[in-house]
Amino acid sequence: MKLIIVLSLFLGALAQWDPNNVSGRHTAVHLFEWRWADIAAECERFLGPYGFGAVQVSPASENRVSWGRPWWERYQPVSYQLQTRSGSEAEFRDMVKRCNAAGVRIYVDAVFNHMAEGSGYGTAGSSYNGLDFPGIYSAFDFNDAKCHTASGGIESYNDANQVRNCKLQGMADLNQGSEYVRGKISEYLNKLIDAGVAGFRVDACKHMWPGDLQAISGRLHDLSTEYFPAGTRPFFVQEVIDVGGGEPITSDQYQHVGRVTEFKYSKFIGEVFRKWNNQKLSYFSTWGEGWGMLPSTSALVFVDNHDNQRGHGAGGASIITFRDSKLYKMANAFMMAHPYGYTRLMSSYYFDPHATDQGPPSTNENTNGVTINSDSTCGGDWICEHRWRQIRNMVQFRNVVTGQSLQNWWSNGNNQIAFSRGNKGFIVINNDDWNMNEWLQTGMPAGDYCDVISGDKHNGHCTGTTITVGGDGRGHFHISSHADDGVIAIHQGSKL
Repeated sequence: MKLIIVLSLFLGALAQWDPNNVSGRHTAVHLFEWRWADIAAECERFLGPYGFGAVQVSPASENRVSWGRPWWERYQPVSYQLQTRSGSEAEFRDMVKRCNAAGVRIYVDAVFNHMAEGSGYGTAGSSYNGLDFPGIYSAFDFNDAKCHTASGGIESYNDANQVRNCKLQGMADLNQGSEYVRGKISEYLNKLIDAGVAGFRVDACKHMWPGDLQAISGRLHDLSTEYFPAGTRPFFVQEVIDVGGGEPITSDQYQHVGRVTEFKYSKFIGEVFRKWNNQKLSYFSTWGEGWGMLPSTSALVFVDNHDNQRGHGAGGASIITFRDSKLYKMANAFMMAHPYGYTRLMSSYYFDPHATDQGPPSTNENTNGVTINSDSTCGGDWICEHRWRQIRNMVQFRNVVTGQSLQNWWSNGNNQIAFSRGNKGFIVINNDDWNMNEWLQTGMPAGDYCDVISGDKHNGHCTGTTITVGGDGRGHFHISSHADDGVIAIHQGSKL
């Protein structure tokens, strides 16, 4: 009996690491601050057809209405009603249904470490004042009595008790050790699960005790059998900002609960592509656990996210964003080609780098719809990196090569690298300041392949560069140091 219980707990933990994607899909995209109606349309017209596995959506619960409508107001809950500037509960449910029908899963950004700061009202009209959130929480439900700092807020990140029991930036810190609070949180998450979501990205987990998170995740329903096999557990991704700074709270303390956001990945990949401290792409030969990161099956990885692209979170100026388009395309191509972790792409809107609080494109405080241009890019200050050819084609690359080991590693000892994923795909990157001109072993079957970075395979021909692989598996690769992208990628599906 004891063995059965242990095995059950082990399988349950594995289940919460599973992204619950439709078979053959292996990448999520964060459609940051998109409206529910626009996400539903994007699932049908683009994400489904291009093989995306899931969308991380912005927080779905009612949030504080702040002056100027900054992006971060979404991270200050007022109640668990499903009413935000992204849309109504009916629109949310419609989005989930339509995305699932398109083969694209929904992960909700869930905020339950804290509630809103101060006093005011929320996006569904609910009022709040201090620790009083009528109909949901009162002063008894917060950690004020457990926090022993003079300010009531976090004063030292070297004290784990402060980090987990005191207020983060003045926001009312919920006591997740309370049975009542656990019940309210799980009630909210179960409502989302029953609507058809596949999982959660849980905000601010560093500020909650792992045992409390485990207790809450244990109360969650299995996923809806309308879309998932019976007994499927929700994907559970915990945001833990840990870049190895020597703090007592580390990402590995949470991996038994579910996946964890690997912020070291974002920091390190930026430092290497920016060549900081004489870093080189050739050092990527040991990328992953060899760099002190979490086990691959525990990690959710990304080049940038909504926090650190604004200079918040971790990584600082090393973080590569859409503003560095060539480096960004190379870094994302490497991430998508390499087997480490579960990958999440970022889809941003433009913001003034000197006004990082800036909310999404809007008119009279109403979020604007995402406009799609004739060339498939986005307009109206929506960046839509996931629609860039060089990035969306790497989604298919990852789908094709997943399950294949990294082989045929090559480097010039500097910033030119190449590797295959078994015999299913091959990628070459030149981040040197001089041209690359090499014959390389691809591990691929002989034939002509379309480079999916410079173009597409269309009607039996390549709209970009054609790469010929000989009977010995070798191919010739030329990448100018002045090339727009710095990458060539071929895979089984791009063969003519």
